[in-house]
Amino acid sequence: MNMKKCLAVLLAVAFLGTAQTGSAANLPDFSELAAKCGPAVVNIGTERKASANGAEEFFGEMFRNMPPGFEKFFEQFGDNRGRKGPGNKRPQRKQKSLGSGFLVSADGYIVTNNHVVAEADVIHVTLDERDGKSRNFKATLIGSDEETDLALLKVETKNPLPFLVFGNSDALKVGEWLLAIGNPFGLDHTVTAGILSAKGRNIRSGPFDNFLQTDASINPGNSGGPLLNMEGQVVGINTAIIASGQGIGFAIPSNMAAKIIDQIKNGKKVSRGWIGVTIQDVDENSAKALGLKDASGALVGSVMENEPAARAGIKDGDVILAVDKKDIEDSAALLRAIAEKAPGSSAVLTVWRDGKTQDITVTLGERKSSQAMGKEGGPQKQQDESLLGLSVRPLKKAERSELKIARDEGLLIVSVEPDKAAAEADLQPGDIILKANQMPVNSAADLSKIVKEVGMKRGAVMLQIQRRGEVYFRAVPLGK
Repeated sequence: MNMKKCLAVLLAVAFLGTAQTGSAANLPDFSELAAKCGPAVVNIGTERKASANGAEEFFGEMFRNMPPGFEKFFEQFGDNRGRKGPGNKRPQRKQKSLGSGFLVSADGYIVTNNHVVAEADVIHVTLDERDGKSRNFKATLIGSDEETDLALLKVETKNPLPFLVFGNSDALKVGEWLLAIGNPFGLDHTVTAGILSAKGRNIRSGPFDNFLQTDASINPGNSGGPLLNMEGQVVGINTAIIASGQGIGFAIPSNMAAKIIDQIKNGKKVSRGWIGVTIQDVDENSAKALGLKDASGALVGSVMENEPAARAGIKDGDVILAVDKKDIEDSAALLRAIAEKAPGSSAVLTVWRDGKTQDITVTLGERKSSQAMGKEGGPQKQQDESLLGLSVRPLKKAERSELKIARDEGLLIVSVEPDKAAAEADLQPGDIILKANQMPVNSAADLSKIVKEVGMKRGAVMLQIQRRGEVYFRAVPLGK
């Protein structure tokens, strides 16, 4: 080998060695973080009286989002005498579950998930100390919030306990290293690490879903445990997994949790703001029909009578683009933004209406756990709206009265042609068209005129429809 080749090989080996050493050096060491934060993480066990069988005793706390009907699987096992089926009485036994939690104060307040302690008769907390000894406490449930799946416990102690503090979850960046500590499968103080995979995940587990997603290993029993940043601050509460997935876990952001926990700790009822509207996302066709540049914001489907939005002058068809000058991306973001504010406080809504924005101040009401709406309706006879690909007929007087629809609006959709614009926009037979581009319609001629004069220019027409008592908007693309 000549001198040049020899030198090239030596340089290559040196480079590879440096690269490998450098990459290893860049990996974080979690040992100090685990040692520092671990003592404030607790194991939670609960007991409640239940009709138990072997399967129920074997399985402890389970995460949310397991397959639907999973609990019915247990019925095949019968009771301890082999008798099967839900009709047989089973002896009352103590049903146990396991989860995690973490101390947030030296005097014994503990944060966990509501589903870890829900319906528990007795709550046990185990704290592992630095000397390797364990201390057991009986905990009191101070309060909980089912909608965000949070709960606050309290243990009594004479000596100060180690605790963790909340960090700023909004400041997290995707790709940051995170550490999870918990009690998976009863294996106490298990430490797993990973990165923040995504923010703002909606997994449809509740009305305020805004989860942090991580690839740190999360398993049944981790529920209620902390998700920590590299400074040892709690940035999330581990809460959910996807039953069919691996390497994906979800945590409640600390900024949401801290506000709820503070209300519970101070003896206040968890209350949320409410404006009284039905809302939906703005898609590309809706944006075209409304003259918006971007498909963002929350489209108001209907405004409830005598509720805050109605009193402030919000109208159906408005698009709420911002709350207190903070942009709203979609309907879920609006729901969270309003819910985070206290009832009785004011919110400035930036609204898109008739091609321009305006600010409207709303005094918030209090959100109830459920808002009921609705009734169903309508028979038939038809006229065509060929551009949209549907057949419609005017509503009869009795139908208008029953459905509480104004006399100058209301077309019943009798049929929808497959593969046409109306079908693409999810219009269905039985839907009632109330308005087209915010103008009332009560005949096929009215609808055709608006479609041709306004819709064709914009490339889409916005229809306000009533379906089973609820009001929605559907943007129908044109010109295809």
